[in-house]
Amino acid sequence: MTPSAQPNTMLSRLKLFFTLYDSRFEDLQSHNWRSTVYRDFSAGLVVALTAIPMAMGFAMAMGLRPEQGIIAGALACIVGRTFGGSKYQVYGPTAAFIPVIASIIFKYGPENGGTAAGAHGFLVFVSIISGVILMIMGLTGMGKLAKYVPNSIVVGFTVGIAVAIALTNMEDILGIESFKDTLGQDEDIKGGLLHNLQIALTSLGKINIWSVVIGVGTFLLTRYLLKISIFIPAPLIAIGAATLASATVLQGKGIILVRDIYGTIPNDFFVFTAPSMPDFNWALLADIVYYVIAIVFVSGVESLLCSSMADRLANNQKTPFNPDKEFWGQGLVQIITPLVNGFPCTGALARTATSIKAGAVTPLAGYFKGVLKLAMAFYIAQYLELVPMACIGGILLWVASNMIKRKEIREVTATGKFEMWMMVYTAIMVPVTDFLTGVLSALILYFVIKKIFPGVSKSVKVHEPVQQKITADADQKVEELV
Repeated sequence: MTPSAQPNTMLSRLKLFFTLYDSRFEDLQSHNWRSTVYRDFSAGLVVALTAIPMAMGFAMAMGLRPEQGIIAGALACIVGRTFGGSKYQVYGPTAAFIPVIASIIFKYGPENGGTAAGAHGFLVFVSIISGVILMIMGLTGMGKLAKYVPNSIVVGFTVGIAVAIALTNMEDILGIESFKDTLGQDEDIKGGLLHNLQIALTSLGKINIWSVVIGVGTFLLTRYLLKISIFIPAPLIAIGAATLASATVLQGKGIILVRDIYGTIPNDFFVFTAPSMPDFNWALLADIVYYVIAIVFVSGVESLLCSSMADRLANNQKTPFNPDKEFWGQGLVQIITPLVNGFPCTGALARTATSIKAGAVTPLAGYFKGVLKLAMAFYIAQYLELVPMACIGGILLWVASNMIKRKEIREVTATGKFEMWMMVYTAIMVPVTDFLTGVLSALILYFVIKKIFPGVSKSVKVHEPVQQKITADADQKVEELV
């Protein structure tokens, strides 16, 4: 089915959305089912091994518990692969959601007089609303809208998120993460970029050099193992090495472990979490609107870019991804996953590329990834609490460094000074203010200036369908991830 042949009425779309065994499985045939299932199983195993430490890191960076990252990544992949519009996409926690979710957990959690359960319940509430909106957008054929976001703002947003992740997790690597022997039992360092920098700078005298060694070592080991082969579960190997070192030669060196912050890691991952809402006021309403827009924006742009990249990387010559069905699937991910002790997830570029390069052919790879991830985490949960926090910081530092692509920056710069400055503006505003303020103000500036000065840059006009531009973006992602 070509893009032009995709359903163009709500009834036909709805019928397609509930057709679970559709063209995404067209490569699974009676003559090749054994080899196809084997390839999908192998790809699922490779991605599951890589995803466990990354999911834990993302969850902790968001102010949530590590096991919530495990369940979110596994369940999101299963739901997304069932209802989404891509053959190949791997769903899970992504860096783009870190500032959005961390802001909710900080603002409505214990740090501001609330509770952890209440903050997560409010996250579930806004995520469900976002999911419903995404499903409506898919049903009404609005999947194409995400293709109109200017590349300069997408790149600037990515750079800004990377900077925020690197700086707000520096306390893990420095060994000054909050706990009773450092910042006090009630102090927390997850309150945003400026808050974290202030706490970190006032705690420089408490830096643990061994934590720095573990954090930097984790970053370097992960980075260089993946340069050798994309099939190596580098984050898991790095976590294993760091945990072994902290339990043996570095024992008693004051290295903060996951259990010092989060206690025991349970292996009963499936815990129903009902949505909840604080006492209503107009400020709360503004927050609901803000966070819903943020979740919808990240879900839409990142999932469609990832789906497009996946088709290019897999050299998909048959049915392309369906953007409307992808919105529908994303909506169900944002509704179901948070309800089971998780949080919003979307398509993950690096994990999708790893899955394809490991041989994934059909959505079965996503099912294998989700099940294998849960099975492995269940049996090693007792060891995950022994992981040094500096190791988690090192992995997140690697994630942040991997988000900044020099080729993308050069491409934006080549389109003119206007595009370059819009990228710089977005990259600065996202970490200094907040995610949505930075992106929305950049979009408003972009469209206003382009309207007044239509010849201000050499870039593709934003008001034209830009499938060619999405394809070019995907090509760049492919080059950098292979």
